Formats: sequence, C-alpha cells, structure tokens
Amino acid sequence: MTNNGNKITIQTAALVAGIAILGSVVAAPFAEMYVFPKLIVPYKTLETASNIIAHKGLFVAAMYAYLITFILDLIITWALYILLRPVNKELSLLTASFRLVYTIIALVALNNLVTAFRLLDTKEYLSIFNKDQLDAQVMVYLRAFKNHWYFGIIFFAVHLIMLGYLVFKSKYIPKVLGIILAITGLGYFLTTIRPFLFPGVNVDFAMFTFFGEIIFMIWLLVKWKKIRETI
Repeated sequence: MTNNGNKITIQTAALVAGIAILGSVVAAPFAEMYVFPKLIVPYKTLETASNIIAHKGLFVAAMYAYLITFILDLIITWALYILLRPVNKELSLLTASFRLVYTIIALVALNNLVTAFRLLDTKEYLSIFNKDQLDAQVMVYLRAFKNHWYFGIIFFAVHLIMLGYLVFKSKYIPKVLGIILAITGLGYFLTTIRPFLFPGVNVDFAMFTFFGEIIFMIWLLVKWKKIRETI
C-alpha cells in the first residue's frame, strides 16, 4: 500500500510493526524461556558445558532465535518511526534512535554466545585451556551476553516511554495504549537500573509491566486498516 509514489502509509507501517513484534514475541521466549533454562545451569560450568555439547543444535537454534529477534527490532524501529512521524517527526526519529541503540547493543552482545559455542565446538581450544578453564570461559561469555544485553534494555525502556508519549499525543491511536506503553517502559527502566542502584531490592518490575507492547501489537494487527492520519 503506497501513497504519493513510494511513500509508505501509516497503515502499512502499523501492519509491519504488528507482524514484526509478533515475530519477536515468538522467537525471543523460545530462546530465553525454553532453551536457556534447559541448557544453562547458573554458575555450574561443567553441567552447562555438557548440556550445550549434548544439545548443540538446540543451542544454535537459540542463537538464531535471538538474532531473528534483534533483526525484527530493526524492522520495528523503522515501522514505528513511520507510524508516529505525523505526530512529531523529530521526536519520532529520536524515539526510534533509542531502540536502534538498544538493538545494536543486543547484536554486539550476541557475539558472546557465538564465542561460547565456538569454544566448546572447536577441539583446538583444549590445547590452550584445560577442560575446567575452558568451561569457565564459556560461562563467562554466557553471562556476558545477558549482562550486556540487559544493560542495553535501558535504551529500550526510554524508547517505550517516548513511544507512549507519541501514541498518547496522536489522534489516531487510543490514548490508553500510550499510557500502557509508558508504564511498560518504566518497568523495564526500573528493572535495568535496580542491580546497580538498588541491589537490595529483589523485585523484577518488568515482570508486572511487560504486557504493554503485546497489547499494542494486538491493536496494530486488528486495527491497522482503520488507522487514519489525523494531525
């Protein structure tokens, strides 16, 4: 669906964003909630290494699930920028930039999983490290992936808060979705800074607020045809 030659309409952008978010909702939990808990035993280097070696295909599938998720984040960034550009072009660009920075951090962090897998999959590394040292290195890279990725979520959180504001200010998306998105972003923000600023507080705020983007996704997939740009 185009308008004025090659211009992408906000209806098309809404559909693309909805589909891409749906894809990430499927891919990320597969790796994060199924594969990692199945294979990785926190700080148990021998057990974790043995699990990965025994289920190499599953571990590789998880790596690619993360990769697909982060690629979809790039598509979501582009689509949401177009969707909310009529509200405020400059602010929409800034909002997209925060998600782009988050995605770049996540993609760089993903290289830690690649390194961990190659350490276990390449026998020549045993000529450099003994088995215990190698397994310990693998655990460090696995933890580095999560630590780097999770720290980058602070940019994702700011993105959601700003996205919520743009949605709230728009006249073609329900204001309640803007409020929900901002609350979701605040939950991610508090969860991200908690280990550094409030280590004694053992609360995962995002666990109670994560649903905002999912609700937004459902609305996009159901209502995309009916969106009409109104300034």
